[in-house]
Amino acid sequence: MTKAHSEPLLECIPNFSEGVNMAILQKIADSLSSVDGASLLHMDVGSSANRTVMTLAGTPVAVLEATYRGIETAVSLINMEKHQGVHPRMGAVDVCPLVPLQGISMEEVKGLAMKLGKRVGETLGVPVFLYEESASSPSRKSLAFIRKGEYEGIAARMGTPGWKPDFGPHTFNPTA
Repeated sequence: MTKAHSEPLLECIPNFSEGVNMAILQKIADSLSSVDGASLLHMDVGSSANRTVMTLAGTPVAVLEATYRGIETAVSLINMEKHQGVHPRMGAVDVCPLVPLQGISMEEVKGLAMKLGKRVGETLGVPVFLYEESASSPSRKSLAFIRKGEYEGIAARMGTPGWKPDFGPHTFNPTA
């Protein structure tokens, strides 16, 4: 008897710094849903925190493309200079964890995180800081450490040693 081959499955849980404007959230959701092979599973809108967590899953290639499209939409529509919220946040897309679900190793997921981060940094002009399993240094493993000072403190932190982004410009993007 042979085992049935299962296609690798990846989950992504991007957190967007918007929880009030449903038109913006719908455009982001539409972007995340626009790729065959990736499905938007859940959207948790937090109006008091002005933050929304979306969950999508599918094949790794499809999830990466859908996630990029969602980030691209968020960066174009969310203006962090006007954002207020009670939840710690780093930008229009606060965090974007990738989670192996089936048939894919954490090592492979780390490579996908780097691929996505590089694309976002290079094409959207947004500094990208990897954290947790994908961290480029031990000091960046802790999400709390990365978020210290939040959005308002990023510009100053980027000017200090050790705070060069993993991808993207080494300059603060005030809107994203």
